[in-house]
Amino acid sequence: MNATPSYVIRIATQEDVAAVVALLADDPLGATRENTDGAATCYQAAFNRIEIDPNNDVLVAERDGQIVGCLQLTLIPSLTRSGMTRAQIEGVRIAASERGLGLGGQMMTWAERAARELGAGIVQLTTDKSRTDAHRFYENLGYTASHEGMKKDLA
Repeated sequence: MNATPSYVIRIATQEDVAAVVALLADDPLGATRENTDGAATCYQAAFNRIEIDPNNDVLVAERDGQIVGCLQLTLIPSLTRSGMTRAQIEGVRIAASERGLGLGGQMMTWAERAARELGAGIVQLTTDKSRTDAHRFYENLGYTASHEGMKKDLA
């Protein structure tokens, strides 16, 4: 029986941005959306905005000094549900070499615990309709497809 790999889950730093972008792009959908050809300044600028926002964090998972997972956790103050704070999880990616080893569940547990400690009463996420493996993963963690999400590109 193989031992479960040991990961360090932590808040991302500026030095992690290139590795996070590489994870986001290493995926059939991400490959069409992310720009890794010389666009580092747009990602650095975005990370700067996230880093100074007390309601936003990017989480990374490391194994043997390599970034192998990431997600973004955002707290959203809300008037709905009696003024409940929501936590939004976005950009969840696990390196192909680490999938199925439990890292995704560990990262989601970390994010949910952090959200709860920061006062969130509900956590939500969106996942592309084509990501059936992701749907199964989130359902196994107790998430339900309770709403129909909609997006509109403003570019």
